[in-house]
Amino acid sequence: MYHHVLSADEDDAWVDLNSLEIHPEMAQLLAEFGILDIREGHIRLKQAARLAKLRRLRCTLGVNLSGAAIILDLLERIETLQEEIDRLKR
Repeated sequence: MYHHVLSADEDDAWVDLNSLEIHPEMAQLLAEFGILDIREGHIRLKQAARLAKLRRLRCTLGVNLSGAAIILDLLERIETLQEEIDRLKR
């Protein structure tokens, strides 16, 4: 699977879906669920990291696709809240 470390200047970078070894039908399903935003066969680099988390949830924990999508959303909300807490503490 494609692996890339995000740097601050790559927030808007795009990744070719073919490099992620994901079946096109699965990618389309993930787009329909709102997990991926596919544009001309590419997704944002941050979404590639999200896709990796989704795969880990499904493979490691056996979570179904709907459950993994909910977990991803909740994890992102927790991260946002933690960043806000850290900002307020400063």
